[in-house]
Amino acid sequence: MADLIFLDPVFHEKIWGGRKLETEFGYEIPDGPIGECWAISAHPNGDCVVAEGEFQGEHLSTLWDSHPELFGNLVGDRFPLLIKILDAADDLSIQVHPDDAYAAEHENGSLGKRECWYVLECDDDATIIVGQNAKDKDEFRAMIEAGEWDELLNEVPIHRGDFFQIDPGTVHAIKHGTVVLETQQSSDVTYRLYDYDRVQDDGTKRPLHIDQSCDVVDFSVSAPESGHVDLVFDDDGLCLLEKNADYTVEVVDVPEKLSLANSAPFLCVSVIEGEGSANGHAVKKGSNFLVPATVETVELEGPMRLVVSHV
Repeated sequence: MADLIFLDPVFHEKIWGGRKLETEFGYEIPDGPIGECWAISAHPNGDCVVAEGEFQGEHLSTLWDSHPELFGNLVGDRFPLLIKILDAADDLSIQVHPDDAYAAEHENGSLGKRECWYVLECDDDATIIVGQNAKDKDEFRAMIEAGEWDELLNEVPIHRGDFFQIDPGTVHAIKHGTVVLETQQSSDVTYRLYDYDRVQDDGTKRPLHIDQSCDVVDFSVSAPESGHVDLVFDDDGLCLLEKNADYTVEVVDVPEKLSLANSAPFLCVSVIEGEGSANGHAVKKGSNFLVPATVETVELEGPMRLVVSHV
């Protein structure tokens, strides 16, 4: 019988990470500053393993290659999405991501990195950086070299439930005191513009990528003033956050019971509030699972809130 696919997450230590993945989500994480939970991933830098059921012990990348029917026989050489939870105890570097064409040419055939953030938690005075104020590459490079970060960067206050779409070429940084759910293309290409002159445990600084950043910044991007979203749910309990060429992201509200239809090649599901069940499996805040194409409906019981994404 077709079933949901639960995966063991992969955790990454980061210079800016904290411990909220343990304290707030109940994950068993390694010691140290853990910044990233790769909850649904088939990327080589964090290939999740199936936790239970028929495919227990297999990597998601292996399932993609050997069982295309689970993914609606979707065309492509890799599982296309990557779902993360990021715990920023400190500021992330100021960074920018390339698009598919630039990454394919300059990063060994990698996908580009389009991503989006749903703010799960944040401090009262938390801010985020999305966008920059230079008009062209020359001004951009000059402001970087002069260290004019306050003038260059677009910094906005954030609140729980805010949402930001980060297209390739958008300068951005999550700042301290923030936990986000990130939906992105399956890519690990990041170009750092500035890292606050931080020193790692071994005494070195993380590399910067000024030339690549200048190549890929999109100067036509309009910097947002806010990430506020009015969640308006339709009769099926769904609220659309984003729809683009790479993914669709929705919030799903489950007051008591809800039947979630699956008409996509697969669904990536993350429980962000509450607890309940999904097709008989107990789930809670921090649970993540795949709904394969072979599962047409997910019977949900709450109360809980989910973020669901698909291609």
